[in-house]
Amino acid sequence: MVVFVDTSALICLLDEEQDEHVRATRIWAELMDGRATLASTDYVRLEAWALLQNRLGLAAVQKFTENYLPVIDLHHVTEHQFAVAKTHVLGSGRKALSLVDATSFVVMREEAITHAFAFDRHFREHGFKLL
Repeated sequence: MVVFVDTSALICLLDEEQDEHVRATRIWAELMDGRATLASTDYVRLEAWALLQNRLGLAAVQKFTENYLPVIDLHHVTEHQFAVAKTHVLGSGRKALSLVDATSFVVMREEAITHAFAFDRHFREHGFKLL
């Protein structure tokens, strides 16, 4: 099974103060034991890096890049995918829907990925199954 990894899950994995940290750690261990294929986007990588650096510092970024990124297949968002996501965000009328999430949804649909490791309700609202 292919599982999409969202920024919200990565933050919960690395920030022990997050409410979902223990659950995220358990899910990650299950994904590693089950040999799931993990996927994400370069946009999620950038967003996670920025948030981790701001909230937790460079040590967290280093742990992210050394322990988590190597096992995640990164999809590079294309201009077409960006355009579709941009149109979705601007047409939604919802300021809470981020461009990063919208590009994730576009990539997931194109790659037929139905499951997400995420703690973001937008994934469920857009028809994806959360772990």
